[in-house]
Amino acid sequence: MLQAKFTHSLWIGAVLGFVSLPLIALPFIALPFIAGPAVAQQATKDARTAAGGLDKVSFGTNWVAEAEHGGFYQALADGTYKRYGLDVTIVPGGPNVNNRILLAVGKLDFFMSANTLQTFDAATQNVPTVAVAAMFQKDPQVLIAHPGANAQTFSDLKKLTLYVSKEGMTSYFQWLKSEYGFEESQVKPYNFNPQPFLVDGNSAMQGYVTSEPYAIEKITSTKPKIFLLADYGFSSYSTLIETRRQLIEDKPDLVQRFVDASIVGWYHYLYGDNRAGNELIKKRNPEMTDDLLANSVARMKEYGIVDSGDALTLGIGAMSDARVASFFDKMVHAGVVKPTVNFHRAYTLQFVNKRVGVELRPAK
Repeated sequence: MLQAKFTHSLWIGAVLGFVSLPLIALPFIALPFIAGPAVAQQATKDARTAAGGLDKVSFGTNWVAEAEHGGFYQALADGTYKRYGLDVTIVPGGPNVNNRILLAVGKLDFFMSANTLQTFDAATQNVPTVAVAAMFQKDPQVLIAHPGANAQTFSDLKKLTLYVSKEGMTSYFQWLKSEYGFEESQVKPYNFNPQPFLVDGNSAMQGYVTSEPYAIEKITSTKPKIFLLADYGFSSYSTLIETRRQLIEDKPDLVQRFVDASIVGWYHYLYGDNRAGNELIKKRNPEMTDDLLANSVARMKEYGIVDSGDALTLGIGAMSDARVASFFDKMVHAGVVKPTVNFHRAYTLQFVNKRVGVELRPAK
């Protein structure tokens, strides 16, 4: 996952003019406070903060600052975390940083997990971490085809050469095989350099809906065809908040406040004035640009990455037992996880589905 993020950032950065590094694959190793029901929830938190100070919290992300982390940076920049009695330090990830391990050994309080497969992995390895919220209802993984390719439907992708990474082959491609009959013979290695795809009009490549399609459009001056795997049944959650089981047992109120404040931060980032969050992102990651941030936010909203499905009624961060179990069954059928894994221990609904912040979504 780190390799994927690092190398796809390199070639996108080179295309858009903010990275001069070679295109190589590395080894894997201010929105004003809006009044509403949330105000009442925060009143006691404000009083506690005034009386006893803020609770210090560390939150590790899985990559450098970007729009896909925007809600967390917004909550930090606009004071939402402080209003919930929290002094939050965001610890960015990167190509040589493994914040997930730092969570497990107690060096971080919370971590931003990539997807539900990591939740299952924690259960498989008996790691005492628990997913407590899912900020993305949809995994942003896509397959991208040329506008002139003979790919009118998702099944038509089986006619094309597919450029898929090593990580993709061991995860979502196994689902493509079991669910849709894709074959490994049609796959060529994707080393996070788009050139082979660009010169082969009868091909498709992997990417994230928030980034690669935009970069390809800049190169070719045409809009590529985008197939979001989540819309075809790959029902993994993404951008989950994980913490240690011990913290849940010892300080459930702190966990609840961090989850609630992060949810509010995401509503502010998507639907309010997100300049404070974006300025903090650019400060933490000078390679980020206003155009990239705006595109990512637009795509997250267009494709319902954050606010769709159960989140529409239960609030951002929503999860359900039925959906986790369904995705587990799909991954077992695809041979990605073993059927004996007790995945129920690796997540909890204790802190979500409370409609926190839903009043901040604009009325349609």
